[in-house]
Amino acid sequence: MSGYLTTHVLDTARGLPAAGLKIRLYRLDRAGRVKLAEMATNSDGRTDSPILPKEDFAAGTYELVFAAGDYLRATGQSGAEPLFIDEVPIRFGISDAGAHYHVPLLLSPYGYSTYRGS
Repeated sequence: MSGYLTTHVLDTARGLPAAGLKIRLYRLDRAGRVKLAEMATNSDGRTDSPILPKEDFAAGTYELVFAAGDYLRATGQSGAEPLFIDEVPIRFGISDAGAHYHVPLLLSPYGYSTYRGS
């Protein structure tokens, strides 16, 4: 059985899921960075399907890039330009091609955190 990759974005400043936040997924290797997917979060702060589904899942190094600045501007939380937080890249490794990897983002205008979720 193959694994898959999911994500979830929570707006910790507003205490809500971050709906409409655009996310890009890249695979990194010796040849460079290859875009695999681009999605936006739904009303629950999740993508409607795995950002990297089972049929495309493989061990390797990946990068999720969250368009946090666009989201913060759209929700009236941006403050003065340039934004303190704009794009949020999270680079991570997948070593077990049979596992579920969940990479959530907890976001506010002045900070963020992530972890390997379940």
